[in-house]
Amino acid sequence: MPFQPRELFPDRSARDLFGAEIRRHREKADMSLRRLSEVLNYSKSHLARIEAAESLPYDDLPSKLDACFGTDGMFARIYALAKNEPFKSKYRGVMEVEKHAVAIEEYACATIPGLLQTPEHARASLRIGNRYAPEAEIDAMTKARLARQARLSQVQPPDCWFIVDEAALRRAAGEPEVMRDQLMSLIERGTQPHVTIQVLPFGAGQHPDAGRTLVLYTLSNEPTLAYEEGSHRGGFIEDSGAVAKLRKNYDLLRAMALSPRDSEAMIQAVMKDWTSWEPPQI
Repeated sequence: MPFQPRELFPDRSARDLFGAEIRRHREKADMSLRRLSEVLNYSKSHLARIEAAESLPYDDLPSKLDACFGTDGMFARIYALAKNEPFKSKYRGVMEVEKHAVAIEEYACATIPGLLQTPEHARASLRIGNRYAPEAEIDAMTKARLARQARLSQVQPPDCWFIVDEAALRRAAGEPEVMRDQLMSLIERGTQPHVTIQVLPFGAGQHPDAGRTLVLYTLSNEPTLAYEEGSHRGGFIEDSGAVAKLRKNYDLLRAMALSPRDSEAMIQAVMKDWTSWEPPQI
């Protein structure tokens, strides 16, 4: 079967436009990705990810592209917009809703919610999920994830309710000290009047949202929005009937989870486990 290049969507974002313009100009110049990577002294795999809007370029790439194709600063101008879009297009709608929500209720099945992650834990988690991404891209994604947390420190922050699966406390993302610091941060966050944290213990058993992340966003004078994400896809759910069912699922999780006080006690106990953790002897 002949190779089929991935479909691009230049009208979706500046980041997508940047990638689409790379393809348009290299095809106009009858250049393959491999040949362009040789000319620019740039990784072919990274160029492919940038072209598909799956990765951000290093800061030096726009000027190299403008010099290669004689585009008089066009790539530099698009990049000035694209670098302000560190999230992939499927997440940008989530970020926009999150900025305006007056209440955020989230269940995270196997990770610490991004709004609660420490810088070190965020970096480790992003690296796990993006094994082949260059450090510059991980830097940008980490910075963007942490910038979201400013929402929780505003004069009028949203009311936040987080249900964290016990697996997220016990599965390492980073070194043991990273996990200890992350769990201490959870305890500190839980003391804020607008933040409630519950742990869903293993003993609670199976439930309708096992293996998924569920977030409910309440906005002023608008219907509640739901966002669900699994291992392969995610998206908003606006249908009122579907959202009502997800609300019932979340309320069930809330009832199955430990109380905030007992949750804090479990987090403290798991912290001690990380303190005494030793790497296996090989």
